[in-house]
Amino acid sequence: MGFLDNLKWRFATKEFDVDRPVSKEGLDKILTAIRMAPTSYGLQSFHVYVVENLDLKKKIKTRSFLQKQIDTCSHLLIFCARTDKKNISQRIDDYIDLATGGDKVKKLKMQPAKLMMKGSIKMKSDEDVACWSSKQCYIALGFGLAAAAELNIDSCPMEGFDKKAVDKILQLPANLNSTVFLAVGNRKEDPSRAKIRFSNEDMFTHN
Repeated sequence: MGFLDNLKWRFATKEFDVDRPVSKEGLDKILTAIRMAPTSYGLQSFHVYVVENLDLKKKIKTRSFLQKQIDTCSHLLIFCARTDKKNISQRIDDYIDLATGGDKVKKLKMQPAKLMMKGSIKMKSDEDVACWSSKQCYIALGFGLAAAAELNIDSCPMEGFDKKAVDKILQLPANLNSTVFLAVGNRKEDPSRAKIRFSNEDMFTHN
């Protein structure tokens, strides 16, 4: 199947086959797609926890409305937004180091870009930074979903969980907030109904 056919094949899997875990190769490809996703300024202002441990997944399930995806999926990817302005500012410095290889001349040329990025972050409120970072999580989530479909690996994006409780379970540092889940695995059953989408006319306006 081609990419668009694979998107038609995928569905929000409600229960996974625990006896058919995702291969390391498949997981690595999904993680690569997430890593390669575009983000604002290229800063990738999020971190992803890849949860495979069943006991940990069961703890998270208790704070996720007991949804079956949590403890039947092969891997639970938890996208966490970076919310601390100082952390983001340091990340800008790290980004410049990566982009220049530490070369002083190249760093000098990138100084305007560095100052622009730092100025943009400084102007944001703490709430704005959290919102901005959470949006980057969702961009990366979309790439993870698309990669899984291309690999014929089932998946389900999930927001239904107690974020503060999950933060405690994962013992997240203060600068990270859990934002959205991506459960991946292999479906236990095929979908019970055809995929439903609104028409092109409803979705798109061409000017």
